Amino acid sequence: MWDERYAQADHAYGTEPNDFLVERATDLTAGRCLCLAEGQGRNAVWLAQQGFDVTAVDQSPVGLQRARELAAERGVEITTCAVDLADYDMGTGMWDSVVAIFAHLPPRLRRDLHARVVGALKPGGTVLLEAYTPDKYTQPGTGGPPPSQKDWTMTRAGLLAEFAGLEPICAEEVVREITEGEYHRGQSAVVRFLARKP
Repeated sequence: MWDERYAQADHAYGTEPNDFLVERATDLTAGRCLCLAEGQGRNAVWLAQQGFDVTAVDQSPVGLQRARELAAERGVEITTCAVDLADYDMGTGMWDSVVAIFAHLPPRLRRDLHARVVGALKPGGTVLLEAYTPDKYTQPGTGGPPPSQKDWTMTRAGLLAEFAGLEPICAEEVVREITEGEYHRGQSAVVRFLARKP
């Protein structure tokens, strides 16, 4: 599915960075940044333009090829790696920041991944995440898991538990207008989360 979507002529989620990422980028710890489920690279490329040393990972080689092309167009370099997040080794204490924008996964895998993110952050490192909440299904906007995968959405309480041990900077559920390409559009219920490792 993802290779097919990312092979389409237009960028599936546009070429501009996520709004929450732009709003809170100055709160991220500068240095090595890992972007999870990064797709066609819009966020990774923008972070590279801000001076981060970015590694973008995704299961789709097609999406990552588009990410490299976008980076070249914007005059920056990013590292890309096609991985399965179920067994991707992020290392221990390796990253200054980790970014996950609309990276929806089955609950067990998500909890495991988030625990690995905590271990992979350096002391003082930050994680930034935005995801759809279960309330998205009451909103007119497009995007996120289908109703059959409602448990792939996230909540503020759930993220606070999954990232236990980090110090929250922002943890809020909001309804906001999203304009990100063809597949994320309209009024949507989301959770926005930013935290720092002590």
